[in-house]
Formats: sequence, structure tokens, C-alpha cells
Amino acid sequence: MMSKAQIKIDIVSDVVCPWCVIGYGRLKAALANFHTKIDANIVWHPFELNPSMSKEGENLRQHLSEKYGTTLEGSIKARAMLTEEGKKVGFKFDYFDDMKMLNTHQCHQLLHWAKDSGLQNQLAETFFEHFFSNRGTFTESELIHLVEKVGLNSLQAMTVLANKSYSEEVKLTEEHWHQRGIHGVPLIIFNGEQALSGAQEIATFERVLNQYLK
Repeated sequence: MMSKAQIKIDIVSDVVCPWCVIGYGRLKAALANFHTKIDANIVWHPFELNPSMSKEGENLRQHLSEKYGTTLEGSIKARAMLTEEGKKVGFKFDYFDDMKMLNTHQCHQLLHWAKDSGLQNQLAETFFEHFFSNRGTFTESELIHLVEKVGLNSLQAMTVLANKSYSEEVKLTEEHWHQRGIHGVPLIIFNGEQALSGAQEIATFERVLNQYLK
């Protein structure tokens, strides 16, 4: 019996990025087609789209209008399109009028903390679902609940947030990506060799994965 190919997949992402959700969903779909041939170790890396966002957040439509010049009509069309693309990969986007863009620095501290737990991937998925599917925000109490939900230690997580234990590591990692010329996410890197930017199609991911078969 042939052994499976071992692949490390680094994903540079923010938990409030809809295209990160879609890109990850397409990657998962591609990996599912190789489940008998490839073992993938997925590692998430921080990239805050809005590092200076206040804790209270800002109305999402207003934020996109000020940052990108998005009109109301454009916002409605974009949300409808993202919702449809989400459905194709089994993800529910539940956009609503009062939805806010949030500060995600604490989320990334917790993801960094969870990196070696075997549950980092589940935590990232839970953050996506909490924000986009369940109309959640990222208050500390909500974050601790999500940590517990995936089976991580809530007391340790409380300490991480209270002490800002990984805040500096998150900032340094983000600076590393900026210095490499990364200005948008998702960025998905295979075995430290090949990088795909943006939410690529499933077939594109499959072509890359095929190169790693023994």
C-alpha cells in the first residue's frame, strides 16, 4: 500500500475575509478529492485587514464605502454573489444590514496559541462561522465560548487574552508578510514552495496538489 504524500499548507488569512472563506472552502473540496493520496497539515497565519479597527467595530457597508468606495448597489450585488459562492462550498453567509467590520487581533492571538494543539483548523473554521453565519461578534466572552466549543482550554485562552501573550508574535508575523509584498488575502502556500493568491478555483488547487503525488 502506497503511503500518502505529506503536504504542509500555510494559509495567510483574516477571519472577517469572505474570500478567505471561499478560498478555503475550495481548497477543502480539492483536498477531499485526494483524501486517499494526500495528508495535508494546514497552518493558519495572521493578516489583519483592519488592524486599527476599534473594538466596537464599524458598520460593514460604511467601512467598505470609506475604504474602497463601494456603493450600496455594489454592496448588495457583492453580498449576493458571495452568498452564492459560499453555498457552492457548503458555507452559509448570513449578511445583514447592521453587520459590522470587527477588530480581529484577539482572534489571531488565539489562533497562534492553538497552532500546535491539533485544533487550530477547527478554531479558524469556527471563527468564520461565528462571524459570517451566526451573526457573532468577537467579544472576549464569545471568543472563550468558541475556544471551549472546539475543545481547547478556556482558562488558558483567558490568560492569553488577558496578558496579550501572543500579540507581539502576531504583529511580527503580519510584518513578515507585508515585507514579502503581501497586501491581500487569502494567500495559500504549498510546502513553502508554491503560493496561490486569492480564492482560486477547485481545479487550480487540484492541479497543484497533483504535483505532490508520489
